[in-house]
Amino acid sequence: MDINGKDKMDDLESGRLSFDFRGFLFKALILWKLILLCIGFALVIAYLINVRKQNIYRLDSLISVENDQNPFFTANTSISFNWGGVSGKVGKIITTVKTRTHNQLVVDSLQFYMQYLVEGKYRKVDVYKDTPFRFELDKSGPQILNRPVGIRYVNDSIFEVFTNFESNVASGQVYSDKSRRRISVPTGSFTKRLKYGDPFTLPFLKGTMHLRSSRKVIPGTEIYLNFSNFDRVVNRYKGAVKIAPFSGASSAVLRMQLSGTNKAKIVDYLNATASILSKTELKSKNLYATNTIKFIDSSLSAVDRSLKDLNDEMNDFRKLNKVFNVGEEITQISAELRRLDLAKENEKSKLDYLNNLESYLNTKNDYTNIAAPTSVGIDEGNILSGVSKIIGLSIERQNLEYTAQEGNILFKDLDRQIESEKQVLLETINSTKQTIGIRLSTINRNIASLEGELSNLPEEEQEYLKIQRKLSISQEAYNVYIAKRSEAAIVKAANISDITVIDAAKDIGGGLIGPNKTLNYMMALMVGFFVPMFFIFVIFLLDQTIHGSDEIVQLSRIPLLGLVGKYKYRNNLVVFEKPKAAVSESFRAIRSSLQFIYKKQEIAGGQTLMITSSVSGEGKTFCSINIATVYALSGKKTILLGLDLRKPKIFGDFDITNDIGVVNYMINDNTLEEVTFETHIENLSIVPSGPIPPNPSELLMSERMSELITRLRGEYDMIVLDTPPLGLVTDALELSQYADATIFVIRLDYTKKGMLQLINAKYNAGEVKNISFVLNFYKHKTNHNYGYGYGYGYGYGYGYGYGTYGNAYHDDGKGPSVLKRIKKYLGFKN
Repeated sequence: MDINGKDKMDDLESGRLSFDFRGFLFKALILWKLILLCIGFALVIAYLINVRKQNIYRLDSLISVENDQNPFFTANTSISFNWGGVSGKVGKIITTVKTRTHNQLVVDSLQFYMQYLVEGKYRKVDVYKDTPFRFELDKSGPQILNRPVGIRYVNDSIFEVFTNFESNVASGQVYSDKSRRRISVPTGSFTKRLKYGDPFTLPFLKGTMHLRSSRKVIPGTEIYLNFSNFDRVVNRYKGAVKIAPFSGASSAVLRMQLSGTNKAKIVDYLNATASILSKTELKSKNLYATNTIKFIDSSLSAVDRSLKDLNDEMNDFRKLNKVFNVGEEITQISAELRRLDLAKENEKSKLDYLNNLESYLNTKNDYTNIAAPTSVGIDEGNILSGVSKIIGLSIERQNLEYTAQEGNILFKDLDRQIESEKQVLLETINSTKQTIGIRLSTINRNIASLEGELSNLPEEEQEYLKIQRKLSISQEAYNVYIAKRSEAAIVKAANISDITVIDAAKDIGGGLIGPNKTLNYMMALMVGFFVPMFFIFVIFLLDQTIHGSDEIVQLSRIPLLGLVGKYKYRNNLVVFEKPKAAVSESFRAIRSSLQFIYKKQEIAGGQTLMITSSVSGEGKTFCSINIATVYALSGKKTILLGLDLRKPKIFGDFDITNDIGVVNYMINDNTLEEVTFETHIENLSIVPSGPIPPNPSELLMSERMSELITRLRGEYDMIVLDTPPLGLVTDALELSQYADATIFVIRLDYTKKGMLQLINAKYNAGEVKNISFVLNFYKHKTNHNYGYGYGYGYGYGYGYGYGTYGNAYHDDGKGPSVLKRIKKYLGFKN
């Protein structure tokens, strides 16, 4: 016995389980047809999935985000700053593409809530613009949702609308305001013919159908219009567009990708997304200029009225006082006063801006809308720097809100920086206001001094100079506003978006990303292989049936005496009726092996042989009859005792009844001669069991049984005892005391491994002696010793009921069932 076999036997005897990997592989090889069938089935399913799935494409486009300097910022004037830099814009655009607002604009502009469908092989297919018709929907009326409406081509002037309604109420949507409402529809089949180009109104459809003149249409061609809920379409596209910095380029270049089943729709959606992003960015960029122009226009109107009033006042004054000019010295003083007045107005504008900025900083939390200090002439470096930093940090915090939750430590850090910069800026504002106040005091003193020099002039000249000063200030303000408005208008007209399309989306072939047919087939191969392998593994793990002679050798120290092959015959008398058959030779070999056992014993009189098994159905009676036959045919006077008193069977093959037998002899109803029957086989006698007694164990343990064996030893050369199964009752164990040799029958693909534990325990305890195994129902190809692998069989129950084991050798004219044939073909054993 090899070491592995010894280990397995020790494991079995100690109750431990061991896994026979080699046996599992043999089991899988035997069931290769099942595995191949599962793989084929899985591949067929993968094929059906592949041909039914629509192709999925992915296309992309590239856009760049530039950091153009705001055109209002020049050496002399600055209306606005370009805060945030490229990184801020990139983050904003990435977030914008994923927002609902942006996708609403794109879906609405492309009307992607309306689909053109044609009947395909497996489903209705979206053909987008590849249709002979174009429907111009009327957004003011409701369109039916999620119910395809058929359009059939009749001729070049008429088309037919057809559909079918199971209910008189349906759901519709008005796409002008995106409201949903219940609409009444006609029940049953609906058909109506209409003309191309004529607006029509149906309860469920409103619009105008146009025929594409470039398409040749076959009469009877059908398409379907299907309208989807606007919000659902937007939600679907909101997460569909993937946008990220383009690999290998600067962070200012973004790549947009979209996947779908129709490449034309993907192209249009990506290009529309880029276009709307560009327009939105340009609109946002021009917003300050537009507001500035509006502000200047309103200011110009007021200045214009003031200038007109001052001109009228000057003309009226000159007419009444006849004063048209003053002296050269007075003119110089007047010019200096005008200069001081302009300087005073400029300083007051600065002071008003600083007061408003201080109030804004103390009352507001959003600092992104602070106007540029240089717009009022403030060029203090600390103020410019402070405002720039605060706005930059505020925009950074605003962008962070799209990607981080409130309460994040990054928000606290930014708020801390903003607060620090704000305090520094407020201190700078106070300092600058004090400086401006000093300058205003100086200007006011200079103005008062010059006005004092003019106080000696006549009253008419003084009044003239006052009007002239006002007129000059108004004219100067008017000129400044006109210049500012011209600058803003020119820059707005010449302005371009910071978003530029580098590579527009286009269908140039390719782009196919799914379905991944190769992957599906690979998955099918894996599933088709591993599922049956797992099934086989579970079956193998749960299967405790003996499938080969090598298992017997590994699991027990009891020797294997011989093998009896599987042989189908009409009865159990195989050795007598088919002496040249291989199975007959097997019994002769067993007879020869038994001689070695008997020679080691000094037996007086006839030799006894007990034949038992673990449970019924293992061929115990079959082996008893044929072993007794081979001894009788060899010239030895042989008797076969039917000691299975609970389930007698041996009488049937010899055409005798079971009316009397061993039981009658045991209870002294009949003599041995009366219960012994001669068979048609020379030298073979048989004693059947007789009627089933209520106490079989007590009868077999009685002194009468001992007397019977003693008497038979004196009259016969060979006594074969057909006993009950050892694994079910104790009768066989009681009879073992009369046996010179014992054969324990094991049936291939039937006997459980656990039964060997029982006989091993009794053998090790010395309760049975001179015992050997005979493997019945043996098939050469299932024996491990020859490398062919396992047979297969499971599910046999324990229970004391024999059935007719001999029927396995009977030819009753009935062929195997369809299920048994399939199991046999796949490799399953019966």
